[in-house]
Amino acid sequence: MNKVDSVLREIYKKDRFVRYAFFLLGLLLLSVSYNIFILPNDIVYGVGGLGVIFYRTMGIDPSVVIMVSSVLLLVLSYFMLGWSQTRNSIVGSLLYPVFIKLTESFTGYFDFGGTEVVVTVICGSILCGFGLGFVFKSGFTTGGTDILNQIFSKYFKVSIGRAMLFTDGVIVLLCLFVFGFQKFIYSIINMYLIGIMTDKVVLGISESKSFYIITEHETDIKKYILNNLSHGVTVLEARGGYTGNRLKVIMCIIPTREYFKAKEGIQTIDPNAFFLVTDAYEVSGVK
Repeated sequence: MNKVDSVLREIYKKDRFVRYAFFLLGLLLLSVSYNIFILPNDIVYGVGGLGVIFYRTMGIDPSVVIMVSSVLLLVLSYFMLGWSQTRNSIVGSLLYPVFIKLTESFTGYFDFGGTEVVVTVICGSILCGFGLGFVFKSGFTTGGTDILNQIFSKYFKVSIGRAMLFTDGVIVLLCLFVFGFQKFIYSIINMYLIGIMTDKVVLGISESKSFYIITEHETDIKKYILNNLSHGVTVLEARGGYTGNRLKVIMCIIPTREYFKAKEGIQTIDPNAFFLVTDAYEVSGVK
């Protein structure tokens, strides 16, 4: 066993029961969202979207469509991506349609009356995003189009993001021809909100900002951050890609609530300073 494999094994051993609990909770939220919000409103996204299309056009149980699709994609993944990338998708791929079947009776307990469709779509997307976030955060996936995205990325040399635009985009586009323009727009909204909520669950809400600053007034800016904001700084050695000149980059982590003071202070000291600000979702350790 190489060092990387041993590290991964240690990661998966940590808080195993907590991870399994979040995984099952994520599947429950996904399946409830699917049966209560997604399927009744003909929202199309991913393999679940194929279930909606086959159910409305041919009357086939969505859980059967998702199960068959998942099995076929797992087989495809095994031959095209290998066992190591396939095994983490097996449990989620097979349990997801089972959970959908087990929760299909939940629809009888919810009556939205005259609630606007767009409101139910938003609620379903948020719930689905939470569920998917819990699944990813627990170290599992639900397979589906994620497998296709990996295959496209590997064999067509494109990023996962571009692969997602193609695979999920094609499925969502089917909604336009099967259910019409309105449901197509709802499906796009659903896809967008799921992505946002999944990121929020996996990454959390950013409470800090990372500043990377290149300035001719290095000493003054360092003093401002250290003395006025009471935060540490790190100076990185860098070199201009075009000029080849050696530069110093000031890096610091600033709480989001102090972002304004940091930005305005830098621009006041050096109006020509170049700086980059990014979200810092997690800061740990002592430097």
